[in-house]
Amino acid sequence: MAGVFVTGTDTGVGKTVVSACLVRRWQADYWKPAQTGLAEDPGDSATVAELAALPRHRQHAPRYAFAAPLSVEAAAALEGQAVALNDFALPQTAAPLVVEGAGGVLVPIAPRVLMIDLMAKLGLPVVLVARTTLGTINHTLLSLAALRARAVTVAGVILVGAPSSGNRDAIARHGHVRILHELPPLEVITPETIAAVSGAFPSLEQALS
Repeated sequence: MAGVFVTGTDTGVGKTVVSACLVRRWQADYWKPAQTGLAEDPGDSATVAELAALPRHRQHAPRYAFAAPLSVEAAAALEGQAVALNDFALPQTAAPLVVEGAGGVLVPIAPRVLMIDLMAKLGLPVVLVARTTLGTINHTLLSLAALRARAVTVAGVILVGAPSSGNRDAIARHGHVRILHELPPLEVITPETIAAVSGAFPSLEQALS
């Protein structure tokens, strides 16, 4: 299956906006395996569907969905549920697939199970979303090291925020990784905005080459 797993160096780094852009650019399906925080907002699946103008048949429901804005493990525990790694399987689709993780690489999803374990199980190349601001070099290099320690293929990094040539260069050199794209700050985030900026993202073939 052609597609990627979108993860981030942190929560709130821009994974959902990047996922919407990739879905729009590639005319891809979208799947968020585990969603938390539904008590506070409609969730990333609904957000991506709106921003990418995604038809319902290209949206795949989360395997788990929880109310609390916590890690998957903590949110599941509050509702008396147990998440099992073997419960996750890629949805069948003829289109490319964008899978969005919850939180960062090492966020717990169950006792002794981290998000990186799900990435390894699903087997898709990873797109790592990172900030451009101070601290991003350390966070990004640590995330890359964790992924490679588990032999997870890294397609590249997408930077979100005001351009920083120094941080971009340091991440590329020290992380031995491609910078797939730089997404500048967006004053408003609407379907029209996503349609306008997504064309500058790499094609699926470029991202996976």
